[in-house]
Amino acid sequence: QVQLVESGGGLVQAGGSLRLSCAASGLSFSMYRMAWFRQAPGKEREFVATITGSGGSTDYHDSVKGRFTISRDNAKNTVYLQMTSLKPEDTADYYCAASFRTLLPTAEYDYVYWGQGTQVTVSS
Repeated sequence: QVQLVESGGGLVQAGGSLRLSCAASGLSFSMYRMAWFRQAPGKEREFVATITGSGGSTDYHDSVKGRFTISRDNAKNTVYLQMTSLKPEDTADYYCAASFRTLLPTAEYDYVYWGQGTQVTVSS
């Protein structure tokens, strides 16, 4: 049974930092592209960042480029999202997701496994 468990969310002031973690189990972790998506209140879920199985390539939504960094530790079956210079508009539930065969890395439909999410609130 595949499980993705996010942690590290919380309340932070604008300009602050948080590091999200997603621990995976039940899958050959290094074979999966991993990603972070987020869903703000009243909005659709959107792509944030993605990383290949080897960790050699990453991609980001324009709104987080230069502020967020996705990384992974395949020995620990964990993917991370380091978030800096946080803004109130980053407030959302953040979800990690895993994809085995990826046609479009930014698309939700390519990700077959999802975590339950962790809440991030950025106060102004």
